[in-house]
Amino acid sequence: MDAHDVYDYAIVRVVPRVEREEFINAGVILSCQRSGFLQAAVALDEPRLLALDPRVDVDTVRRHLEAIVSICAGDAACGPIAQLPYRSRFHWLTARRSAIIQTSPVHTGRCTDPAAALAHVMQRMVLPLR
Repeated sequence: MDAHDVYDYAIVRVVPRVEREEFINAGVILSCQRSGFLQAAVALDEPRLLALDPRVDVDTVRRHLEAIVSICAGDAACGPIAQLPYRSRFHWLTARRSAIIQTSPVHTGRCTDPAAALAHVMQRMVLPLR
């Protein structure tokens, strides 16, 4: 039987009008300390976002979401944050902020495969219901 690793994850939310506190889930950041895994996945539902705020700058939102994925991957083009140790990057990305891109509180789970756990959380929390 495979041993289960503990992982932490946060849902990435897009809050187009912060004062209204309405949001859509647009991605997941998942970190598994034991295996050194840090990865993000995003899927922006543009029609839902535009339903919350027809004036939102979708291109800017998309760029910021893509930056989260790149920071998790340690892409040097993303500056000094992307060069931090992976747990520091996770904590920086999941820090509370009042901005158009926010994250949920950090949650914990157990898995044998962090990449499969990321796909599972994306399916459950972000992608449209089947």
